[in-house]
Amino acid sequence: MSELIFGGARSGKSQLAEKRAIDTGLRVIYIATAQALDGEMKQRIAHHQARRPSEWGLVESPLYLAETLRQHAAPDVCLLVDCLTLWLTNLLFAGQAANQAEAGKPVNCPLFEGEIMALIAVLPKLPGKIILVSNEVGCGIVPMASLSRLFADEQGRLNQRVAAVCEKVTLVAAGLPLVLK
Repeated sequence: MSELIFGGARSGKSQLAEKRAIDTGLRVIYIATAQALDGEMKQRIAHHQARRPSEWGLVESPLYLAETLRQHAAPDVCLLVDCLTLWLTNLLFAGQAANQAEAGKPVNCPLFEGEIMALIAVLPKLPGKIILVSNEVGCGIVPMASLSRLFADEQGRLNQRVAAVCEKVTLVAAGLPLVLK
């Protein structure tokens, strides 16, 4: 069974995902998509690490998420992916998508498109419990810069596609979960 938990920054979505992972009673493997590329991100990662139970496994997967899920999913395992937003950002900058957007060109990036399609294809087939955390970035104004607009558009599309294939979808606002599906 797969579940998408999404919400705004500091809404409580990661804490809810961690609680739901514990509540499964399964062995938990945390799939981290963040990369510690600066001091502030290192602090964020350390905050998340300190909150997690020490017995949880950890796999870092900044780009090839579908393959990571395929490798680690099992009937007795809960995979907690935190988060799709950073994964999407990694994909935008790993290929040519970010450069194309900034140059005002149409985005044509096989890595970006291929990895998203692979994730959507694999999610319904995985054994065990899969919990995915993502940000909701579409509640504000349309960004001025082309790369920011591309990111907001693609994050919204990704959330829609993942929600469509997940059995459960929960929106978190102010620490309060609202089950949408």
